Amino acid sequence: MNIKILSYQEKEIKACDISSLYKDAGWWEERGTGDIEKMLRAQISVGAWKGDTLIGFARAVSDGVFRAYLEDVVIHSNWQRSWIGKRLVCRLLDDLAHIDIISLFCEVEHIPFYEKTGFKRSRSQFVMHCK
Repeated sequence: MNIKILSYQEKEIKACDISSLYKDAGWWEERGTGDIEKMLRAQISVGAWKGDTLIGFARAVSDGVFRAYLEDVVIHSNWQRSWIGKRLVCRLLDDLAHIDIISLFCEVEHIPFYEKTGFKRSRSQFVMHCK
């Protein structure tokens, strides 16, 4: 399997390709390509590439020093369960190694996956949303 994991700086990730991944996963149909382009400029992001086809994507939101949050780890359905997600998360963690605390929010069924990449459950914190 010749899959390359590259940062946005190493290979441009196009908003339309991310939109296709979101659609395949049943995520974020309300996100337009213009907003995704803005997101890409403000994030740390990595893509999984099979040739010139984006088959996976992950990003992190960070203040650049103290905190980072992983977001939107998404793999095309044809490539799920092939270690691509782990490779994307590990690449992000390498790129964020200088950050003090790296966190994420996930659904309960994804906890075992993230534990394999070094994340631990926190029983002392709760997810809260305003909107």
